Amino acid sequence: MNVALWVIAAVLALAFVGSGLAKMVQPKEKLRENMGWVDSYSAGQVKLIGLADLLGGLGLVLPALLGVAPILVPIAAVGLIVVMLGAIITHGRRGETPMVIGNVVLLVLLAVVVWGRFGPYAF
Repeated sequence: MNVALWVIAAVLALAFVGSGLAKMVQPKEKLRENMGWVDSYSAGQVKLIGLADLLGGLGLVLPALLGVAPILVPIAAVGLIVVMLGAIITHGRRGETPMVIGNVVLLVLLAVVVWGRFGPYAF
């Protein structure tokens, strides 16, 4: 189970770091091509969401890899669950059902990391 939690956390980390970097470095106009939801937020808010994705993604693996405060791994997962709840609400209001389903899948995987790392498979 420990290996499964590492794999889940690593895959989630790659997804969130990639998504976060994209939101932070690309202008809002470029993001609009693939992420229509950005029109509902200011450029600064989109960058802030990107920063949350980036830091949360890094927090899923770096603390445990470096052996420094590994308790931050499940805390990062909880933070990303909050981000996913916001994404579910945003996409739900826009009627983007496939995006909602994707966000729910990510949320469930994050919940597995929280359960495992706060629970029986803590570091």
